[in-house]
Amino acid sequence: MTTTITLNADAIHTLDLAPAQAVIEPWIKDGSVANHEQEIRFVIDFPQEPEDPRELSEIPEVRLWFVRLDANYPWLPFLLDWEAQELGRYTAMLVPHQFSSSGIEFNPEALEIFLMQKIFVLANWMQEQGIASRTKLKFMAQMLSYELDDGFFDLLNI
Repeated sequence: MTTTITLNADAIHTLDLAPAQAVIEPWIKDGSVANHEQEIRFVIDFPQEPEDPRELSEIPEVRLWFVRLDANYPWLPFLLDWEAQELGRYTAMLVPHQFSSSGIEFNPEALEIFLMQKIFVLANWMQEQGIASRTKLKFMAQMLSYELDDGFFDLLNI
């Protein structure tokens, strides 16, 4: 099942997380949040001038909204629809990058810091939720072009 969170310019300009909270908070309250793995997609309705070549992840206001969202729900990547490229888009909102003819190129050091922080947050959160995490976290790292071996997870006791 897919759940869509729609953002408009007003929510972005006012840093209003209500569109995301309306979806996520009921799951938290009823204890079902872990049942919504890879379910969320974002639709972003942010008007741009026709001559503005920037991608949404290059617009400071849009990025700032996602920074605030990530501060409130640091485990959100677990809920994103990875198959629909939502993990990559979410990462682009939070990690410095540039676009080239071959696609998006993340700042390697920034991406590594982001990924490690997410691995630590998600490992703890998934353990609290009773979810086996090693394979899922390894797959998330692979989605961002990283390989993590079992020795790393042994250090985390997962």
